[in-house]
Amino acid sequence: MNLAFKFAYRYLVSKKSSNAINIISWVSVLGMLVGSFGLIIVLSVFNGFEGLVISLYNSFNPDFTITAKEGKSFTPSTFQLAELKNLTGVRAISEVVEENALLTYEENQYIATIKGVDSSYGSITGIDSAMYYGDFILEGSGQDFAIVGLGVEQALGINFENPFGMVNVYMPRKEKIISINPEDAFNRAPIKPTGSFAIQSEFDSKYIFVPLSFARFLTDYEAEVSSLELALQPGADGFHVQQNIARVLGAGFEVKNRLQQNAVLYKVMRTEKWAVYAILTFILIVAAFNIIGSLSMLVIEKKKDIAILKTMGADDSLIRKIFLLEGLLLSLIGCLSGFLLAAVIILLQQKFDLLKIGGGSFVIDSYPVIMKPGDFILVFLTVLSIGLLAAWFPSWRAAKDPYHLSQE
Repeated sequence: MNLAFKFAYRYLVSKKSSNAINIISWVSVLGMLVGSFGLIIVLSVFNGFEGLVISLYNSFNPDFTITAKEGKSFTPSTFQLAELKNLTGVRAISEVVEENALLTYEENQYIATIKGVDSSYGSITGIDSAMYYGDFILEGSGQDFAIVGLGVEQALGINFENPFGMVNVYMPRKEKIISINPEDAFNRAPIKPTGSFAIQSEFDSKYIFVPLSFARFLTDYEAEVSSLELALQPGADGFHVQQNIARVLGAGFEVKNRLQQNAVLYKVMRTEKWAVYAILTFILIVAAFNIIGSLSMLVIEKKKDIAILKTMGADDSLIRKIFLLEGLLLSLIGCLSGFLLAAVIILLQQKFDLLKIGGGSFVIDSYPVIMKPGDFILVFLTVLSIGLLAAWFPSWRAAKDPYHLSQE
């Protein structure tokens, strides 16, 4: 291998009889550089957006949600709640009631999801950090308050400075009531909006937070909940905690972690990332044809050298190794150069936000990028594989009878 590498390196740096061989060789290096650079940049941008989306969803979603497999609600027993709170790794637990409702504010109407939560909910998620106006306070001085999504606020035209502005919440009664007045079929209660949150449009235009007792009044619930939401202690093993939760509750409940709560979202992001990776890999394969061309021309030029090596006892395996290594060197020079250039661009983007996102309506101003070692390893192996495949035919051709090559 050492002898083969010496010949491959010599053929790479030495002057060729035809300048076209040199040009094609460096064009193939440039193709691998651009392909590697593009793959790392695109994968890093996807990593950045994935991290951004996950952080946005994590500020709303808890570590675990517990729902009944059948029915919209269930009544957790005091024993179950106590066991869940005492599980190793569980930091906090909150009871939640969710139901769709009609909201009215002055002359405006809007259908949203009422999310009733207890006093411990603030420690379950990062909703506090997502407040757009006001603080996440749902009760005070014997009065109930509502925290609305930014989209709900805009749809209703809420003015938080208006001391008399109230959101009226209508929810269908469980029991059917025969009355000539349509409003008798609804539970109705006013509540004072005191703040809004902004996370992502999916949440901002859907949810309004209210106290748990307020939501239970509207839904005619006594001790029922729509779900239980749990938060993990820092460093806790989520997999084992999830198993323990399922063991405590039994087969009638479904326990979902953050990944399972947004399974479709994560699947779509992963699919998009691998689709782009596949497209750019095809571009690398096209660039590899330059390697085939340059090595084929090099084999023809070095046919006398090959004949001399065979006369001196070199076998076909050594000849193949020389040109395989030549192809690998062309690929690796392009790959490592692309890595270096991509790393520099990514670091500059992280520090100076060079490339901005147009429009000004997104949650960030510039493209997020995150470098991951796994991406570099994946691209390196991809380039290595493509380089080997591209070099295989010229190396096999070089190992043929040199006299046959000269006749060609």
